[in-house]
Amino acid sequence: MKGLRIFAMAIILAQPVAAVPGEAGSNVNIDDPTLIVTDNTPVAPGGEMSLVWSDEFDGARLDPATWFFEAGDGSQYSIPGWGNDELQWYLPDNAHIENGNLVITARRQRQGDFQFTSARINTRDRFAFRYGRIEARIRLPAGQGLWPAFWLMPQENAYGGWAASGEIDIMEAVNPGAGAAGGNTVHGTIHYGGASPGNRSSGSEYTVPGSITDGFHVYAVEWDQREIRWYADDVHFATQTNWFTSGADFPAPFDRPFYIVLNVAVGGRFPGPPDSTTRFPATMEVDYVRVYSGEP
Repeated sequence: MKGLRIFAMAIILAQPVAAVPGEAGSNVNIDDPTLIVTDNTPVAPGGEMSLVWSDEFDGARLDPATWFFEAGDGSQYSIPGWGNDELQWYLPDNAHIENGNLVITARRQRQGDFQFTSARINTRDRFAFRYGRIEARIRLPAGQGLWPAFWLMPQENAYGGWAASGEIDIMEAVNPGAGAAGGNTVHGTIHYGGASPGNRSSGSEYTVPGSITDGFHVYAVEWDQREIRWYADDVHFATQTNWFTSGADFPAPFDRPFYIVLNVAVGGRFPGPPDSTTRFPATMEVDYVRVYSGEP
């Protein structure tokens, strides 16, 4: 399936782009993107599925019609430190394509008052979906103070500000590969309730057999009207069925389209800061991201 994206069963070939991966200014955003939304049939556990969207990362560079490149420290959204006291400044050029993989690189690099840079990309206003299965094959970076994540945010804040409109964390790793405090543990979480500080969360963690930093693993969520299930390498390790929002009745807020986010944070309240053992540059590699619909 390399080189193919499928939207509502129509196959679209990625167009070649003349650009050098990682070249300054090559990762640019477009001013008027086209939003594609897929409303998927829920996937039954072990049931049949159809691919409705994917990025296989085999082009010359990330497509700005698909991915929005965040920049800065979140102050533009009135959440400096991205609401978590994170230590990095996001730069578009810290995300590029290499050998058929998306590579997000965290660096010990001065950017103004910041000592670290990294990348955060998302499909906001470009691609969003409701229900079905989403999965990505990922190799995580290793180190104290690193916080890589693969997650979903609402395309529209239909029920209010964070987290009244929800958040689905498909995979987060805190200090991956950094001993007992992190090691090979990944987290799957939902955020819901009222707008902060009335937000709530619930989740589970799972220790992946084998190294999450030396090898690739597939992380996935299957999502329907009343249940969200988490998987690592097809091991079902968590299920959530209880949530709420101050903005509407159940099954809100997880009844609206969400978009995809991939990032590597540095520092913050969850992992703590890097230390002398943390080696930079540190990279997260993503082989693909795929979205499936169940069979009607």
